[in-house]
Amino acid sequence: MTDSLFCMCILQNYQRIFASAIRNQAIRFMTEPKYNELQIPYAVLERFGLTEQMITDLPSIVVHDILDGRRSPVLPVTIIDEEGNKISSRTRFALVQQEDGQLDVMFYPQMQRENLERFTPENQERLLAGHVVQDKYTRSDGESISAFLHLDSGTKQVIIVPAEVIGRNLDLLQREYKLSNAELSCLKNGEPLTVIDNDDEMTMGIDLKSRTGIRFCLGDAQKWKQQEKTVWEKYNFGLYGCWQADADGNLSYTPEDEYDEEMWNELKKKGMRQQEQHARMAR
Repeated sequence: MTDSLFCMCILQNYQRIFASAIRNQAIRFMTEPKYNELQIPYAVLERFGLTEQMITDLPSIVVHDILDGRRSPVLPVTIIDEEGNKISSRTRFALVQQEDGQLDVMFYPQMQRENLERFTPENQERLLAGHVVQDKYTRSDGESISAFLHLDSGTKQVIIVPAEVIGRNLDLLQREYKLSNAELSCLKNGEPLTVIDNDDEMTMGIDLKSRTGIRFCLGDAQKWKQQEKTVWEKYNFGLYGCWQADADGNLSYTPEDEYDEEMWNELKKKGMRQQEQHARMAR
C-alpha cells in the first residue's frame, strides 16, 4: 500500500466524526487511541528486532500515538537475510488494520537521500524547509492528482495525501470557525492559523501525520510548531530497559541487564528527582 492510500484510509475513517470532534483534538493525549496494546502484532515487530519490551519502554505519549495509527519515531531494526547476514537499518512503523480486523505493520524505512525531482523547484525548497505544500502527484496508475506533501525529515520520505481528502476537512473547519478565504488560504499554504475559541487561543494547521490531517494546539503558532517535536532526553528509562538518544537524535535501546555505570547513576538520579518532586507535591 502506498503512503497516499495509507493516509487516505486513516483520514476517511474519521471524516464522519471530524466536525463534532474538532475542539477535543486540541488535547490529543486525553483521547482514547484507536487500538489497544493487546492488538499490537509483536510477532511481526520482533522479526525486525523490536521486542514487546522495547515497544513498552517507549515514552507513554509515543506509545499512545502508535496505538492511534500514527507513525513511530525512527527506530533501529535488525533483520537476518537468507545467507544469515545481520543487516541493521532504521525505520518508522505504523499499525494498519486488515480486512479481517487484525492489525499488521507498515514500515517506512530511512532513505539515504530525498527524492524530490518530481516536484517544482519552489516546492522542493519548501519541503526541505519543513513546510507542507500542495503539488501535482502522479499515482502508480498514471493518474495525476493534486496532493498535500510533507517531507519526513526522519526517513527522508515524502508523505502524500490527496488534496480532496484534506480539502473536505478544511471546508468543515471553515464553517465551524467561520474562517475567511484568506485564513483558509493560510491553512492550504501549510501555515498554522491561530483563532480565539471560547476565550482560548487555539492554533490549527495541516499535519499529514495526524488522524484527520489537521492538528490542533491550545496556544499560539510557536507552540503548535513545537508540539510535534518529541523531546528525548539522553536516557529514557522504561520498565525493562532504556532508549538512548545521541546528539543527532538517533535512538538505540539497552536492556536493563546491560546498563553500564553511567546509566545506573543516571537512573538513581532520576529516582531521586522523582522522590523530591513527589515530596514537594505532598506538602
